Amino acid sequence: MSEVSLPAPVPAITPETKPFWEGTTQGKLLLPRCDNCGQLIWYPRGFCPECGSLHLSWTQASGRGSIYSFTINRRGQGDYRDVDAYALAYVELEEGPRILTNIVDCDLASLAIGQPVEVVFHDTGQGAALPRFRPRR
Repeated sequence: MSEVSLPAPVPAITPETKPFWEGTTQGKLLLPRCDNCGQLIWYPRGFCPECGSLHLSWTQASGRGSIYSFTINRRGQGDYRDVDAYALAYVELEEGPRILTNIVDCDLASLAIGQPVEVVFHDTGQGAALPRFRPRR
């Protein structure tokens, strides 16, 4: 297994995303759900992109999903400039939303569309942890 150590850049935390980032520090994948239409929302924001409602509640997602799409990047930029290769993927959660993330703790050559994955959290050291996914064991 080829393990790549990825940087964990500190995200911009806004009042709308604060509950999400606080959840990550506790190992929870919290997502807003619209109280009006039931839509589970990714990326966390203060309104429902489906119906425009401002009435949202936070719910804990399972953290399980599957790889919807991915690419292997071999030339990083910014915080990733010193990483030789890493996987950037859309993971479709069991609950429906698709999250842009990294796939970690795996042999990059073994990744496949539809592969089951689970969330892991990489601490940024500054009040947030990045949700990334690894192949389900």
